[in-house]
Amino acid sequence: MNKLQANICLVCVTLLWSSEVIIFACIPDSVVPFATTAITNLIASALLFICFFKRIKAAFKSEKKKLLLRVLLLSVLNFGYNNLYQYGLDYFDVSTGAFTLSMTVVILPVILLMYKRNVGKRTWISAGMVLLGILSSYLGRISSINLYGFITLAAGCAIRAVFIIKLNDYSREHDPVSISALISLFVGTFSLAVWLFIQPATFAAIEWNVQIIASLFIYAYFIVAFAQTLNIFAQRRANAASATIIYSLEIVFSLIWGVTMPANLVEQVTPDVFMLIGVAFIILGNLVEIIDFSRLKAIVKGRERIG
Repeated sequence: MNKLQANICLVCVTLLWSSEVIIFACIPDSVVPFATTAITNLIASALLFICFFKRIKAAFKSEKKKLLLRVLLLSVLNFGYNNLYQYGLDYFDVSTGAFTLSMTVVILPVILLMYKRNVGKRTWISAGMVLLGILSSYLGRISSINLYGFITLAAGCAIRAVFIIKLNDYSREHDPVSISALISLFVGTFSLAVWLFIQPATFAAIEWNVQIIASLFIYAYFIVAFAQTLNIFAQRRANAASATIIYSLEIVFSLIWGVTMPANLVEQVTPDVFMLIGVAFIILGNLVEIIDFSRLKAIVKGRERIG
């Protein structure tokens, strides 16, 4: 897998992640978020262990302690930012919350500098454009922005930035399938423990029906097992900054679902001019990071000489 293929995979992963809003709409509010996270991650882990048991066993046998410690760190970070997102998003509407989650793009270069890593000029330009996109989406809504919700999401974005950097590092040293299976196992176990604490009845508290069961299995397979594993494979070739900027396209896909999907599936979104400007900035930020303009310029000059 080369860098271009990795970026295409990341776009596909982002598209899958954006469909979460559709699947969640099929799961009633009576099912607490920790239940959804626990069940879907444990199912995904079981699927990966069943399908790739020998591969995971071999990776675990050769790198037992290092792999476990690293995956445990990734799982804690994953569990932390996802829960901060769940609580923070309660204070935002769908569109504004989606834009706010893109703060990871802005925070990640700063954290890279804290790790004493080089950050390219294009990355800073891309991050600046995404920041302009976020600020544009706030225009006309600034009075409705809840400070507590904003701080909660900002903290989640900072933790996610660290997660992406660490995942990018570890995916180059360990088997992606093993990392994905173990992250799902640990995150599912953490969520199950919290679910048991806040709702001791756990599985008995859910009013099971075909729709809930199907939604949980679809989420477990496509969003957790497949998309997460594909993302880790792509991270082996992509860099952390590029991956994070591509993730911001989730806003674009989410808005498309909000505009085109029926109201019984997703919360309807009516984009205003500020939102569209924000989307434009985010798309431009992605183009700056993904497209190597210097290479394109060299190709054009080469063709002009041949002509």
